[in-house]
Amino acid sequence: MTEKEAKFAIGAVVRHRLFPFRGVIFDVDPVFANSEEWWLAIPEEIRPRKDQPFYHVYAENEDSYYTAYVSEQNLLPDAEHGPVGHPDAKALFDRFDGERYLPKAGPKGH
Repeated sequence: MTEKEAKFAIGAVVRHRLFPFRGVIFDVDPVFANSEEWWLAIPEEIRPRKDQPFYHVYAENEDSYYTAYVSEQNLLPDAEHGPVGHPDAKALFDRFDGERYLPKAGPKGH
């Protein structure tokens, strides 16, 4: 598999193309890095390719907060242009600057 440069950066606010949730990206895998079981559980007609970036997202919908693992092909820039309410975002990010979340300063390497 070839690696593709990620379209979205850590701190970007995104929404899912197919499902009603939005969130903030907190990590990026250059290619699929989850289990085969997870991948096969996705219905074949909407199963994403593995040779693209996958994003770890602090996600939210009308009912809850959770962590999602989403392929690049299924993410869009968020149209709301507002902060997310996911409580875990506060642990990794200093603030929302009106467009994206700014990571907290920390030790080099993480």
